[in-house]
Amino acid sequence: MAATPPLCDFGWNAPDFTLPATDGKSYSFADIAGENGTLIMFICNHCPYVLAVLDRIKRDAADLKDLGIGVVAICANDAKTHPDDSFENMKRMAEQENFPFPYLHDESQEVAKAYDAVCTPDFFGFNQRRELQYRGRLDASGKKPAGADTRRELYEAMAQVSETGNGPRDQVPSMGCSIKWKAA
Repeated sequence: MAATPPLCDFGWNAPDFTLPATDGKSYSFADIAGENGTLIMFICNHCPYVLAVLDRIKRDAADLKDLGIGVVAICANDAKTHPDDSFENMKRMAEQENFPFPYLHDESQEVAKAYDAVCTPDFFGFNQRRELQYRGRLDASGKKPAGADTRRELYEAMAQVSETGNGPRDQVPSMGCSIKWKAA
């Protein structure tokens, strides 16, 4: 079933974290923060919503880096119930897809909980002061191919954040598969 995150809580401060990445390093928020803002994406390997937009995620991440936006992806799904999202499979996917961003593993799910992540993909766009400015979707296409006239909502919002420090007030939440939480 598709999940939808809440609306953007403008000004909410990003919690810090340090997580292992598929490249063998560990990254904190400070390590990935860009001079003009930071985009944190909760994704996974198996979600049809993520897989449908993965090429656009990679394109926008590369383009945002050129604007001084740091970009990172985090997988927090329970790998016991969803083995496609194991750390080994994350490594394979990051290499096969040539991700232009670090891909972090949140095995404990503490970071996903601290961010109140709801679905994959779930996008959190912060300004240079670590204040939340975007919690919207990538674009209007959902799981369908994007048309030539499809607005790049995430890219445009983060470009605005890079220029002004503020995100657009009008945002449409992302939609995707719910995060696969571990049993209590």
